[in-house]
Amino acid sequence: MFELMFCSLLTIVPDYLYRRYGQGKRFGKEITFFSVWYELRWGITGCLMLTISLITMIFYFHPATESATLYFRTVPIVPEGSGRVAEVKVGFSQAVKKGDILFTLDSSKQHAAFETAKRKVAEVDAAMLTAQADISKAEAQIGEAKANLQQAKDELDVKSELQRRNPGIVPQRDIEKLQVLVDQRQSGVDAATAAKESASLQVSTLLPAQKASAAAALDQAQVDLDKTIVRAGVDGRVEQFLIRPGDVVNQLMRPAGVLIPEEAGRKMLQAGYGQIEAGVLKQGMVAEAACISKPWVIIPMVITTVQDYIAAGQFQAGQQLLEVQNAQQPGTILVFLEPLYKDGLDGVTPGSSCVVNAYTSNHEEISAEHTSTSRAFALHVVDGVGLVHAMLLRIQALLMPIKTLVLSGH
Repeated sequence: MFELMFCSLLTIVPDYLYRRYGQGKRFGKEITFFSVWYELRWGITGCLMLTISLITMIFYFHPATESATLYFRTVPIVPEGSGRVAEVKVGFSQAVKKGDILFTLDSSKQHAAFETAKRKVAEVDAAMLTAQADISKAEAQIGEAKANLQQAKDELDVKSELQRRNPGIVPQRDIEKLQVLVDQRQSGVDAATAAKESASLQVSTLLPAQKASAAAALDQAQVDLDKTIVRAGVDGRVEQFLIRPGDVVNQLMRPAGVLIPEEAGRKMLQAGYGQIEAGVLKQGMVAEAACISKPWVIIPMVITTVQDYIAAGQFQAGQQLLEVQNAQQPGTILVFLEPLYKDGLDGVTPGSSCVVNAYTSNHEEISAEHTSTSRAFALHVVDGVGLVHAMLLRIQALLMPIKTLVLSGH
């Protein structure tokens, strides 16, 4: 309506003034209800053409959308394992901090596995002490065996020397017995040495490996035991937390509730514009938003990212070929906007529906030296008509509560 009134001032009014004062025609005389089209046909035709052109230019260079909201990601509350709920620590809706316990599962089986692994570590430690005692015992046995061996060798040497000096004084049978005794005592030394080496290998290799395996099993048991305690991964708020003691939960069932991160949906607004705006929407464009959860307030925004693909074109490979005509709903260009000023989205509820206008600015090109006067004037007009869209947005923000509370059938 505003565009039509403005364009009529430039077309119909001059045409009427020419008819009235240039040709002397008057309303009610030469210009009547039945002859107004014939008399003012140039002004009316020019008005319609100019109005359509103006509206097209406004909506193209200063795009608007009502498909805008503050999307936010929720974190499902599910345990890493499965089991029966033993205790619930939070209510249906409650603020939580990172690391707070939400609920616990029955952990009797995990406790038993943990105690078994713990006892296995203690068993290996005891075996380590026993092996060290065996080393000490083997060292004592080696010393005893070496002493006995030395005694047998000394006795054999004495009798061998006597036999050499006085042949026949010592029976050959006695010397042979002493030689066998020396060999026997040497075997005792070797056996004691082998026993020491075996005990040393247990202390240095076998038992440390067993202890490492037992420690790993203990750590795994501790991990399984910790999985029975479900904690909050981030600061936020738990919502729709309906789980109760006795419920059986696992990863394949529905989540026990949702955890909404503290800053979710409070930093960025997402808006979907028509595909025809692909050539206009640019990073850095200034925009304005009006949200239903914060009426009568215009929020200055800036476009930070323009998604360079349209989600409606996404498909998942399957057994059938893609049929393009089945995609009847046209997709939109997703744009991410952030408030121009700090805390600009304060008071806007995450998930709230918003109306967003983006404004084209050609200031740099207008200021450039190579820009011609005619092009600079046209660009000024393009930038200037953005005022109309800004006014429409403010009217929408003003009427938003009335439209919602009165005209929507409340």
